[in-house]
Amino acid sequence: MKRLLIALCFSAAMLAAQDAKSADRKAKEAPEPPLTAIPASAVQIEPNAYRYTDAKGKKWILFQTPFGIARKEDTGEPLRKKLQETQPMQNVKITEDGDSLKFEREGPFGMYKWSKKKTELSDQEKAAWEAQKASADKGKTSDGTAASKTAAAKQDR
Repeated sequence: MKRLLIALCFSAAMLAAQDAKSADRKAKEAPEPPLTAIPASAVQIEPNAYRYTDAKGKKWILFQTPFGIARKEDTGEPLRKKLQETQPMQNVKITEDGDSLKFEREGPFGMYKWSKKKTELSDQEKAAWEAQKASADKGKTSDGTAASKTAAAKQDR
């Protein structure tokens, strides 16, 4: 019984020492407190987006959101992808249906489908339609048949 009591006291002393070490470690590694406002030294780069360098020299991008300040490490990459601005109608399938065009594009929530009359197309839709027609014309021979069918017929001979 004496040995059990000594072992229990020894274990309690070890746990108390371990808790003191972990408390010291936590105090040293305390995270920065969250920002409640955009610092005065931050430079605005976009609406509600700021570039900021903290006291340690680390670069951040701060975003003013309805829920408070959000921060992201500044890696030097552009904030927004410019692909949609340069090619907004990429990966759109366009089919002709009389005097209107049907558009189909894969989105994050499934297939987006819409149709417009040829006279009501936007500049982007017109450009996409012209590009698709030009690529379809490249695949045809002078007599209007598909080049792949002509090549297949030659191979059968």
